[in-house]
Amino acid sequence: MVRIAGSGLVLALGLGTLALGIAGLSGGGRTSNAADAPGTADTGEARAAAGAVGAPGAREGRSRAACEVGAKLVPSCGAWWGIAPEIFTGRPQKRALERAERRMGRPADIMHVYHRGDELFPTPAERAIARDPAGRRLLLINWKPSLDHTWGQIARGALDERIDRLAAHIVRTFPERFFLTVHHEPEDDVREARGRGMTAADYAAMFRHVVKRLRQGGVTNAVTVMTYMGAPNWASEPWFEKLYPGDDVVDWVAMDPYVDHRVHSFDGLVNKTRPEFPRWSGFYRWMGERFPDKPVMLAEWGVFERHDRPGFKEVFFDSVRGEIGEYPRIKALIYFDSPRAPRGDTRFDTTPGGRRAFGELARDPRLDAVVPAR
Repeated sequence: MVRIAGSGLVLALGLGTLALGIAGLSGGGRTSNAADAPGTADTGEARAAAGAVGAPGAREGRSRAACEVGAKLVPSCGAWWGIAPEIFTGRPQKRALERAERRMGRPADIMHVYHRGDELFPTPAERAIARDPAGRRLLLINWKPSLDHTWGQIARGALDERIDRLAAHIVRTFPERFFLTVHHEPEDDVREARGRGMTAADYAAMFRHVVKRLRQGGVTNAVTVMTYMGAPNWASEPWFEKLYPGDDVVDWVAMDPYVDHRVHSFDGLVNKTRPEFPRWSGFYRWMGERFPDKPVMLAEWGVFERHDRPGFKEVFFDSVRGEIGEYPRIKALIYFDSPRAPRGDTRFDTTPGGRRAFGELARDPRLDAVVPAR
């Protein structure tokens, strides 16, 4: 057994499993501005508050000896619970996560952070999230390599120096495993005109090139995620299937569905269908048919405020709790918490009922994927 010093991760050689060692309490959107993205927390205060809630899932001293986390960070028991906290508020990263964990009454297993361009990650603040001695978290790092280069240009090597610099940074500073998604939600950026470098096939080639280049640079600890928007209109496009980069460079598949006025239940969220797209059966169904061996992640999900139904969030969160057991391939749920998401307010606690229902969902034992410390 090889222990990675200071990382809290234990690699059990010969078993192919990765046990996430966690001391004490076991812990572990869209944003267009990395400065607004979530960050770190010294969450002693938040975790104390979470433990004080006293509900199932507070996880103080819990034993899950029969559970494991696979080499690709797939939990054998339950699902990871994560958050992108207080996006677009301008709040410091540490404070945003601390507040969010206190608001939902439990620590997060996954923290979703956002980067673009030549930014190096994980940052010192993000490394502190992952290594918090009060309860370690996994990072889901969302990276758009460039907003100035086409996918075709990146696939042909235009950013190789940038990718190599990032790889060297990760190898030097962060040996822990983390989730990485490259240019999430590409569907609405696709331009199928020949020669523009932004076709679905260009995206797949770009994703492949970035992942392979990082691996060549020594980044073997990135668990890669292909993140779709989860919208029926894009899934019905003739080029949609061409987006997929390939099983060898994709470990998880993910969607970013949001609850608009036509969604009324959890099934309606993860299996959105529309009469105008009769051939589309829903993302969860499609993923089961297309990727039967891949774990599924809700990399972002959120419920928009409905001013004509002020209690709707409460009703919806209750539906998630009632239906989550019907979707065993969903192994991670990361909520996008923002007062100013592109299409509305997705904060989970805009009403007392919403906060209660979300907290009960967050503390549901089926969303407790914690592996005990070893």
